[in-house]
Amino acid sequence: MNFLLPKLIAISFCFLLNTLLFAQPEFPFQDPKIDSEERISDLLERLTLKEKTAMMLYNSPGVERLGIPPYNWWNESLHGIGRAGKATVFPQAIGLAATFDEDLIYRVASAISDEARAKHNAAIAKGSYQQYTGLSFWTPNINIFRDPRWGRGQETYGEDPFLTAKLGVAYVEGLQGDHPKYLKAAACAKHFVVHSGPEATRHEFNAVPDEIDFRETYLPAFKKLVEAEVETVMCAYNQLFAEPCCGNKMLLQSILRDEWGFKGHIVSDCWALMDFISHQKVAKDGVEAAAMAAEAGVNLNCGTVYQNLHNAVEGGDISEARIDELLKPLLNSRIKLGLLDYEDQSPYANISPEILNSEEHRQLAWEAAAKSIVLLKNDKGVLPLNSDTIQKIFVTGPTAFDNMVLIGNYNGFSGNLVTLVEGMINKSDEGTIVEYAMGTLLNTETYHGYYHAQSSDVTIAAIGNSRMLEGEEGDAMLTDSGDRTDIRLPENQIELIRRIKKDAPDKPLIVVVTGGSAVALPEIAELADALLFVWYPGEQGGNAIADVIYGNMNPSGRLPVTFYKGTEDLPPFDDYSMRNRTYRYFKGDPLFPFGHGLSYSDFAYEDLAMPSEGSIEDETIEIEFFLTNTSIRSGEEVVQVYVKKPQEHFQMPIKSLVGVQHVWLTPGQKTLVTISIDVADLASWDLSTKQMVINPGAYQFEVGASSASIKLKGGITLE
Repeated sequence: MNFLLPKLIAISFCFLLNTLLFAQPEFPFQDPKIDSEERISDLLERLTLKEKTAMMLYNSPGVERLGIPPYNWWNESLHGIGRAGKATVFPQAIGLAATFDEDLIYRVASAISDEARAKHNAAIAKGSYQQYTGLSFWTPNINIFRDPRWGRGQETYGEDPFLTAKLGVAYVEGLQGDHPKYLKAAACAKHFVVHSGPEATRHEFNAVPDEIDFRETYLPAFKKLVEAEVETVMCAYNQLFAEPCCGNKMLLQSILRDEWGFKGHIVSDCWALMDFISHQKVAKDGVEAAAMAAEAGVNLNCGTVYQNLHNAVEGGDISEARIDELLKPLLNSRIKLGLLDYEDQSPYANISPEILNSEEHRQLAWEAAAKSIVLLKNDKGVLPLNSDTIQKIFVTGPTAFDNMVLIGNYNGFSGNLVTLVEGMINKSDEGTIVEYAMGTLLNTETYHGYYHAQSSDVTIAAIGNSRMLEGEEGDAMLTDSGDRTDIRLPENQIELIRRIKKDAPDKPLIVVVTGGSAVALPEIAELADALLFVWYPGEQGGNAIADVIYGNMNPSGRLPVTFYKGTEDLPPFDDYSMRNRTYRYFKGDPLFPFGHGLSYSDFAYEDLAMPSEGSIEDETIEIEFFLTNTSIRSGEEVVQVYVKKPQEHFQMPIKSLVGVQHVWLTPGQKTLVTISIDVADLASWDLSTKQMVINPGAYQFEVGASSASIKLKGGITLE
């Protein structure tokens, strides 16, 4: 054995040396110890023109000679990892918005980013660089949901700029993480900007909002996300002020880069650059379209037009120096994600697949679903049901046993989707009969089984919309381009509720409505004893709805959109003026106002205290009052603060949300609530100085449970 020892030592030394050599970066751009700018400069010097322009395509090929693997930038995580197999399915974005809860959104986004890293790590381990395996996620959608007919409104955080910004920032911070060097994942603010339907003409229409609406409604959420250091901004399909959003220097350079100081990268919406040629007719071919988008500032092309970029350079339409400038933010994003390191140095390298749809994440999905449910009506305290006295429950309706209404769009699948029928079975005791019949289809005039209501103690009828009836262009199979032309439910669904009420007029009728948008429900609201709006509640939706129905969870969801009485209340769909739109400008009488949502608890507001005078230079205004739970049930009140500003221009909103706070109180508990209002959120657009300014004058504040349920009022004069 002794004669083998020197040979073994030599072999071991060679193996160790090779390992150490292999673990060292071959090029400076691969070394995470070097400054990012130096790494980028080193890589740019090594790349050919064709390699540079290829890296500006969403499906970027690898550069084998430099050891750079391919990378597909396209991934989705609207309410869970989408389109990539197993993942926790949280409530659709509009449902998350209904929680009014920044902390919850942050925790959901953080869980999503953990699952993102787990799936990415598993894909890379098997050499997969497919679409939907990367770490750059094109979400959140922070467009203002100005019109309930828009099929993609379900992807947004509602109609209010303040709420949209707060929740959008929370999502970005949760998804991107808080590491000082590495992003856990890259978020994207989309679609920049003034983009909210109609879907049928989204590739060509020209949005022309006036200056005040543009600055006070459409831009603020994007600005807040830029300030929160969102990594990506996606430009929209449509035109704005007669220029394509993805070729609009005013948008992408003057506002986004120069005015706001955005440092990340800009991605085109998918195949939007082709619209320059085919729909908007502003470019004659791919070379001209590529040069136009690049000159405007688009760093990354979701599509194929940037295949022409090297030809644009060789033809003199754009310089290689400009290509280098556009490529720098993309390379920086890859560095921040750890994708150019010689080996994975990120703190997320060891996140394993066990976290995917883990018990902890399923519980979070349940919490989010339960907190998103909005109790619109509860006559005579029908809810919560008393499980000790209920012997038979009849569940019916086209959405009661349909897992499609759980997931909305841009979704993943968990393998644990719980429908309303299954939720009621899960939460009902062994002595309670739960009977089910579909009753009717989504929009077909056939009815059956509703007669079971006569022999049941209570009927739960689940109706509403699904991704079959509303969604993105081409996704919704039963509507025109994904939008709804009428915000009422299909007539057959209303008829089902009529028949149930007629056959069992003395039995409690609970109506559960699914959907991603405001629905006109005047007749349903009249017929139902209790009315719940549950959005597209995610994989735990059935359990969460049942827990609210039984009182295991006290509802705290609030409407992030106004519920109108009918389509006739709405201005023309393609009119981008905010006049008579949303609670901020609507002069009519809504069916259910923005911020509305009932609880099983009652709360009393008392003794508002706030300063009567202040300065426009102040950072905050402190509002205090006492809140008491006057009921026998613990519950959470979602306190909302609205402001009425001095009349500085002809388009001042009626009121605007400027504060939200969740307060949990036990029966009889009284607490002092303090809400800090950021003075910066009181700003208005000044037409003369072309700036957002805080005007001196009298500001009236309203504190309450919704935009219409105002409990306390106070004022302050700012000088």
